[in-house]
Amino acid sequence: MRKSQITQIPQSAQPRDQAWVDVDRIASVEVTSEESDYPVESALLLEGKRGWRAANPGTQTIRLIFDEPQKLRRILLVFEDSENSRTQEFVLRWSPDIESSFREILRQQWNFSPADSVRETEDYAVELSEVKVLELMIVPDKSGGGVRASLVSLRLA
Repeated sequence: MRKSQITQIPQSAQPRDQAWVDVDRIASVEVTSEESDYPVESALLLEGKRGWRAANPGTQTIRLIFDEPQKLRRILLVFEDSENSRTQEFVLRWSPDIESSFREILRQQWNFSPADSVRETEDYAVELSEVKVLELMIVPDKSGGGVRASLVSLRLA
């Protein structure tokens, strides 16, 4: 059995001298929906500022399909919501090819509360080899409310 441990990088830790992957040069992206003013590339491109937001409420998926299998050592996700109190869940998974079943990397829940907690930053050290597909599934409101999913940024190294 092959086994590895996912380590969350403490927010107090200094960023390592690691170059982020230029996703637009090495992958295509699929997304279930996007608001025209907040396209998915705004969350994926290194110079992106506005982030992505779904056009519709409910579960949303962002899928990166790499041109060539990738080795990933770090995944950084940033979510923000200053308007809604809600519990969000996201699942991050990967596959070595398009036909195989996905392998879950992690499943995380976060409570957004405009008075206290509006930004979720998740920074993970991983050891993934031969990644052909990386998929982020977001359930924006576990209670089923009409909130739309959003993502400020997704960075890979």
